[in-house]
Amino acid sequence: MPISPELLEILRCPQCRSEVKINAEATSLTCVNSKCALVYPIRDEIPVMVIEEATKA
Repeated sequence: MPISPELLEILRCPQCRSEVKINAEATSLTCVNSKCALVYPIRDEIPVMVIEEATKA
């Protein structure tokens, strides 16, 4: 089951509190704040919203 639109509405970047958007392959979430732009992985359909696990876009 993919991440629901309702969940995407409430998820926020833990670093800057900006919205996140899902990539086309549904493998990661990217912070929409261009100054932050962290990319959080999605593993087993669960977003890993941990700053230490994120990469820079």
